[in-house]
Amino acid sequence: MNTGSARLRKTGAASSVKDLTDGNPMRLILGFSLPLLFGNLFQQFYNLVDTMIVGRFLGMNALAGVGSTGCINFLIIGFCMGVCSGFAIPVSHRFGAKDERGLHRDLINAYYLSAVFAVVITIIVALFCRPMLILLRTPEDVLEYAYSYILIIFLGIPATFLYNILSSMIRAIGDSRTPLVFLVISSFLNIGLDILFIVQFKLGVSGAALATVLSQLISGILCVFVVIKRFPLLHIKKEEMRPDRHSMNRLCQMGVPMGLQYSITAIGSVILQASVNTLGATAVAAITAANKVSMFMSCPFDAMGATMATYGGQNVGAKKLSRVDQGLKACSMLGIGYSIFAFLILLVFRFKLVALFIDDAASNTAMLDNAGQLLFIISAFYIPLAFVNIVRFLIQGVGFPYLAILAGVLEMVARAIAGLVLVPLFGFIGACFASPLAWIFADAFLFPAWRYVRKQLGKKYE
Repeated sequence: MNTGSARLRKTGAASSVKDLTDGNPMRLILGFSLPLLFGNLFQQFYNLVDTMIVGRFLGMNALAGVGSTGCINFLIIGFCMGVCSGFAIPVSHRFGAKDERGLHRDLINAYYLSAVFAVVITIIVALFCRPMLILLRTPEDVLEYAYSYILIIFLGIPATFLYNILSSMIRAIGDSRTPLVFLVISSFLNIGLDILFIVQFKLGVSGAALATVLSQLISGILCVFVVIKRFPLLHIKKEEMRPDRHSMNRLCQMGVPMGLQYSITAIGSVILQASVNTLGATAVAAITAANKVSMFMSCPFDAMGATMATYGGQNVGAKKLSRVDQGLKACSMLGIGYSIFAFLILLVFRFKLVALFIDDAASNTAMLDNAGQLLFIISAFYIPLAFVNIVRFLIQGVGFPYLAILAGVLEMVARAIAGLVLVPLFGFIGACFASPLAWIFADAFLFPAWRYVRKQLGKKYE
């Protein structure tokens, strides 16, 4: 073993990073994904509370205004998060291959690229924020709520990059627990700031957005301190800080497609949202509340996807393809089991969960009925959703991000069909089938795509 590899192993042990290339795949996947799951749950928990506070203290129009920004929020913030996750894939490969020098080179160039992306994206979206909302046909009675909220969220994009790039790099070297701590802190901080800004200072939806940005900024700053104190493997020496064009190209080949995957998927959501907006504030509020509940219940799928990206990346870096197959099988079993459990939970409690978002459920029966109907339909298709996350992120993690983009294109097409055809023909029920249709379209591509990827990996490494 060379000196760099030995030092990497020693440093990794000292900082509680996890090598996913040895040991029982099911046990490793569970151990790595559980902190991610709890982190996602806390993140969605404060999103839920954020939405509840807006709905209960500011009214249905404010709730609809915040909800109507969901698609462009996903379009932009999803791209930022996807780019950061993509930048971490080469780092996980370097870690699996025990290449410390290459890891540092990719790490510093990922930081440079993140800073550039953060500044450029913030300027562009801040300038075009209101035109985007108007293009979406946001109802006039909720437009100002939507603009006040989403503008502040977009101005906080540098904080989004700071937190996500650091937490992605920590996960790339096998530590999924440390980012969880920051999310827990961020969650409680966000809830406290929500109450302070909305209830005490009367800042309206702007207060909700400001609470989100500040809590994420603080989490990002905490990440910086912890990386300095606990992760010597992620420390960059002065002589390693020069930009490297080859490394940047490689990072962009992973990061940009992964970001585009989120954005392309979101384009379909934008088209769908424009159609849903024509159904009125009640329908928009119902979809907002139901989607918040569904996102909370879908956290395990997100955790499984992020786990498979790191697991696949490390094991391909170590050239252990049989372990990749074993990990896919183990994670698929987890996904199917949880899908059935989540469907049963929402079947029984969906109306009670939606009622948490409004102050007078008795006078908003139409909204409750619509939201309950949406939750029933989409939860019945959670198994296809599980495979969308597991297979797509595995394909990305092993180094084929462009195939994952094509799956996103099919999701976009499905949601566009729902927005342009199903909603005009069938109204709200048409919107309910948008996500299930998108998941089925994506899986129809991902399954044969994985067979192709596995064949190519076999030719390269076996």
